[in-house]
Amino acid sequence: MGGAWKDTFSINQNLEVTAIEPETEQLDGTKRLEESLVLIEPGTIIDGVEFVTDVNFPTRLGQFRLYGFYDHQTEEEHTALVRGDVRGAQNLPVRVHSECHTGDVWGSLRCDCREQLEMAVRYVAEHDAGIVVYMRQEGRGIGLMNKLRAYKLQELGFDTVEANEQLGFPAEARDYRVTACILRLLGVQSLELMSNNPDKIEKLKAYGVNISGRIPIVVEPNAHNQSYMETKRVRMRHNYERDGTSL
Repeated sequence: MGGAWKDTFSINQNLEVTAIEPETEQLDGTKRLEESLVLIEPGTIIDGVEFVTDVNFPTRLGQFRLYGFYDHQTEEEHTALVRGDVRGAQNLPVRVHSECHTGDVWGSLRCDCREQLEMAVRYVAEHDAGIVVYMRQEGRGIGLMNKLRAYKLQELGFDTVEANEQLGFPAEARDYRVTACILRLLGVQSLELMSNNPDKIEKLKAYGVNISGRIPIVVEPNAHNQSYMETKRVRMRHNYERDGTSL
């Protein structure tokens, strides 16, 4: 977890995980994976968002606990991948990742979502504590089928902003009320957000999230997503600078 703001640094695609499964020795001399628990009573609700349960969650990228949340207002389910002791944490590295079925599941090259997700999980795995919140906000909040319709419009020459607008949606339709509730339930005091997106930062702050810094999470563009990423930079103010900047 970063301390002072000046210690925050950029994530890059060459990041290597050196110790993703910390171990402790038991009384009988055997090894077990270290588990850090965040103590939340199941059934605790903040603003309609309920903490349901948490489980030990080993992954190919590291050892975590997975927390499940249910939003009674929208009937959506969300998760948070948690490493270490995050209750009361300050300057905690946090990624708020919106669901991308096409990228996260199918490995689409039309966006940079899956690369950003894996880079964030690796980053948290390298540190003593951190969180990746996975929000069910497909297609920047317009849903999967509308996202595919927007892709079709992009094939006709519209950019990602124009395509959403042609369908009657804003360029950015995501909301972070639930995210703020999840972070409160987990007890985070302040965080360094892994993001290039100023709209996300502004909306989280509007919900009272204390953001002490930004950790850039920059993916090198490919031939299929270069135009998309440039549109996000020019029209949606995404910042691809690799040095952390004060918020």
